[in-house]
Amino acid sequence: MTATGLDDAATRPPVAERRLHPVTPFRRAWAPVTVLAGWAVHDPNGAQEQVQRLTSAMLLTGLAVLVPAAGLYGFLSWWFTHYAVTDSELRIRTGLLFRRTAHIRLERIQAVDVTRPLLARVAGVAKLRIDVVGAEKKDELAFLGEREARALRAELLARAAGFAPEAAREVGEAPARELLRVPPRGLALSLLLTGATWGSLIAALVVPPLLWLATHSLWTVLAVALPLLGAAGAKSAGRFVAEYDWTVAESPDGLRIDHGLLDRAHETVPPGRVQTVRIVEPLLWRRLGWVRVELDVAGSENSVLVPVAPRAVAESVTAHVLPGVTVPAAPSRPPRRAGRCAPVRWRGYGLAVTGSVFAARHGLLRRRLSLVPHAKVQSVRLTQGPWKRLWRLADVHVDTGAGKTVTARLRDAEEAARLLAEQAERSRTGRRDARPDRWMA
Repeated sequence: MTATGLDDAATRPPVAERRLHPVTPFRRAWAPVTVLAGWAVHDPNGAQEQVQRLTSAMLLTGLAVLVPAAGLYGFLSWWFTHYAVTDSELRIRTGLLFRRTAHIRLERIQAVDVTRPLLARVAGVAKLRIDVVGAEKKDELAFLGEREARALRAELLARAAGFAPEAAREVGEAPARELLRVPPRGLALSLLLTGATWGSLIAALVVPPLLWLATHSLWTVLAVALPLLGAAGAKSAGRFVAEYDWTVAESPDGLRIDHGLLDRAHETVPPGRVQTVRIVEPLLWRRLGWVRVELDVAGSENSVLVPVAPRAVAESVTAHVLPGVTVPAAPSRPPRRAGRCAPVRWRGYGLAVTGSVFAARHGLLRRRLSLVPHAKVQSVRLTQGPWKRLWRLADVHVDTGAGKTVTARLRDAEEAARLLAEQAERSRTGRRDARPDRWMA
């Protein structure tokens, strides 16, 4: 380094570190209580014996010690947590006894999500979750003020896109244009027409009478019926709460997804990181022309793009994730001799290869059409067992960067061999011509 470079580094102002929102200690104070609760759940008999041995005075003394200790722990953990944005990274320092410093390089950031649990919304704070390429676990800042969280998110995305530090603070949050909003009534109806809901409900109505005829025990019937009824409603209610007011908007930093009735989440589909798009069509949705769109995103937990929408609307949103891609209308079925290997299921398999995607369909009652852009294919494999070899059939698998595999099943053996060679070439040329995986590119 030159003398001038040393002088610049010496005169450069120190990076200002910031603390989390003052409400954070109340959230972290629950950690000691959670440890005790976990021990009680792990060993309920031992916990009950220990509680029975304690007198009222001992319990009051324990509470008098535990509550201040929990409060002190929450305060100290907040006091020793700092974060700072430097020219090249986001730095997070945490730890009371054991110090940990996370250095998150800005160019490696692929998504920054803002989530607001119910109590956080009441307190006016939010949680910032940073999704980094190659990291299995997201780093997070919990909690920040809502305005501070959105401003920091906008700054991080602008810096990740290559803006200078001074300009990044002035860019602000990129404007967004709404593409889709799922009405609550349509979401509720779609959940009622889901096969899993009806299956649990039918089981809850059929199994208890059979148990009564077999055992004539009211307690046995109740012990089975109540969990079945709870399962029938819990999954649908949970999805309704999580997917309530689902909104998809387009912005320069990717597709933004806002959703949630109690806990609001503000997520971003990272540009260029989508590996697979699945168009799901349950049986009872077909007369209404509804579909669900799911995603596989490398290094991200984002898995749903559209919970329910008419097919034309869903395909228009999909076009923003996969520019220039047209969803194949009618994938070709395997040859009829495939029925020797899968007597009924073979009719649900299909394959379509276009200039931009490898599309494989499977499922009869619940159809799934998986679209893999050629540029996202990491490897191609052909498998053929003895029975399939007898009937001149084979499966072609394409592996994506999200660690998932999409398979074209029961294809003619000659077609599969030709497809294997052609797909390898398409993947190579697709990666060469692919758009850069950059924010706001």
